[in-house]
Amino acid sequence: MVDATLPSKDLVRYLFLDLNAYFASVEQQEHPELRGKPIAVVPVQADTTFVIAASYEAKAYGIKTGTRVDEAKRMCPDLILTEGTPPLYVYYHERVIEVVQKVLPIEKVCSIDEMRFRLLGVEREPDRAVALATRIKNVIREEVGTCMRCSVGIAPNAFLAKVGTEMQKPDGLVVIRPSELPERLFGLKLTDFPGINRRMEARLNAAGIFTVEQMCRAASPELRKGFQSIVGEKWWTLLRGVDVPMEETERKTLSHSHVMAPHLRTEKGCRDVLLRLIQKAAARLRSENLVTERMEVSVHGKVGWHTILHLAPTNDTTVFHESFLKAWEGRNFTQPLRVGVVFSDLLPNDAYTPSLFDESQKRLEFCHAIDAINQKFGKNTIYLAGMQKARNSAPERIAFDKTWLFKEGKDDNVWPDTFRGGRAS
Repeated sequence: MVDATLPSKDLVRYLFLDLNAYFASVEQQEHPELRGKPIAVVPVQADTTFVIAASYEAKAYGIKTGTRVDEAKRMCPDLILTEGTPPLYVYYHERVIEVVQKVLPIEKVCSIDEMRFRLLGVEREPDRAVALATRIKNVIREEVGTCMRCSVGIAPNAFLAKVGTEMQKPDGLVVIRPSELPERLFGLKLTDFPGINRRMEARLNAAGIFTVEQMCRAASPELRKGFQSIVGEKWWTLLRGVDVPMEETERKTLSHSHVMAPHLRTEKGCRDVLLRLIQKAAARLRSENLVTERMEVSVHGKVGWHTILHLAPTNDTTVFHESFLKAWEGRNFTQPLRVGVVFSDLLPNDAYTPSLFDESQKRLEFCHAIDAINQKFGKNTIYLAGMQKARNSAPERIAFDKTWLFKEGKDDNVWPDTFRGGRAS
């Protein structure tokens, strides 16, 4: 049982901000001709890929993140496709942070489109919190852009504040008071809660929990049984507004994937792009002072291919390339669409002792030298010959849980100052 005290006063503790349809909204802010139109942000202009983000005009047709592009076109014949521009999203993200901190200090930037604020003193009075939320929404609209709408949740804990942002979209402002709990949540679906996906919903259903009301009324041991973990006891307290500390998770994997452009959907194209992804992922490992003991390589298509390679702890690009090329001899796939590389079993550099007879240290110094030259003179100033034709493929993508782009070299992933927000909109 989590040791916590239920809130005794009708005060709130957290404000959570969620930028609505973020990638699509940024595109509409930066490109006025797209405003008011159904647009879908995609990784590449191909009917076989999937929508990364949809504007609210597109969502009105049922298009959402993950909708296949050819299906999205059938749902909305007037749909406008625009390729994602990750440096622009980071640029706007940094601008939002700059302006909202004029109103309230950010406790944590949770993702590219979400941030959390802790309320203190009189800020915890619901009316004061609403006034702060209104000022934040206004400053984003006035100084970042009129297309940049956001939903704000205010609640007695960070978890419920985040839930509040999902209760009214777009441009919502929801206050959940301790005195309203847990009844205020009964109108939601189980999957409206962060942490409950379809698989977890099935677990709860198997335990006899089918609605949010049933989940809220369940005793702590019942929730532990439903979640099949002690985390169920934590949920019992969260649903009642207890301010339970949010644990920080350590990085467990490092990955890169790429949707293949039509002209690269060949064995040679997949091989070259995978070599490129391995180089980029290895450079990231080195930049974060990490090593890996496990590399997974995959090709997704009509028939996919997947291999797992176990390695001595390393972040040496040449070791990864050699291991991959050996495994590549056993490839078996058809009609490839996407490729990916995942490093797992990550360790800090200083968490292992290399063998005294390991000759790879000299090669690792070579890799660090390449990184330094590229950082000084520009991405791909030096690269391994095997990725000659694919060296400019697989640009860095910005996932919703990221707030930055890895820079492989000087001036990489920097957005030119063409900001159309604020008074320029």
